[in-house]
Amino acid sequence: MLAKEFKTLVLPLSNKLHRFATRLTQNDEEARDAVQDVFLKLWQKRSNLDRIENIEAFAMRMIKNKCYDLHRANRAYSLEEQQTGWQNETKSDLSEELELSETARIIRKLIDGLPELQQKIMHMRDIEQLTYDEIAEQTGLNVNAIRVNLSRARKKVRDELFKYQEYGIEKNQANTAKILGG
Repeated sequence: MLAKEFKTLVLPLSNKLHRFATRLTQNDEEARDAVQDVFLKLWQKRSNLDRIENIEAFAMRMIKNKCYDLHRANRAYSLEEQQTGWQNETKSDLSEELELSETARIIRKLIDGLPELQQKIMHMRDIEQLTYDEIAEQTGLNVNAIRVNLSRARKKVRDELFKYQEYGIEKNQANTAKILGG
């Protein structure tokens, strides 16, 4: 692959890769670094890129792996620090973390229950952080239809999550009342 081909096929992916990396790392600087590293690797492997059917998917996979590597590197510290950190961690931190992971699991399950189009639009907008125009380009829908579908999907997830949380509160209140003899 020549430099001209690289510029036309790979470089236009930078915004999409950056949005995805930002979403994964939650840090703009780390995301920019990850994108630069991926572009460098792609440039170094440019002679083999002709064999890749979908360069965009390949680059997205590379950015995902790079972000996971960054996450692991940030979490890596000595065994002694891990043991001390574990001993110093409070129960409230653990319960808060468990509650957040449980909520995330529930939200993923609720999104999986949405109609396929709403799932796709929600993923493109909230995960890939595409603009409405980019989503319209990829789906063939007009921007208003995308906004309506996204709004309905978010409302459905929000309402179902609220119901789930309310059920949990009512259930806990009922158990508390039983325990207290009320």
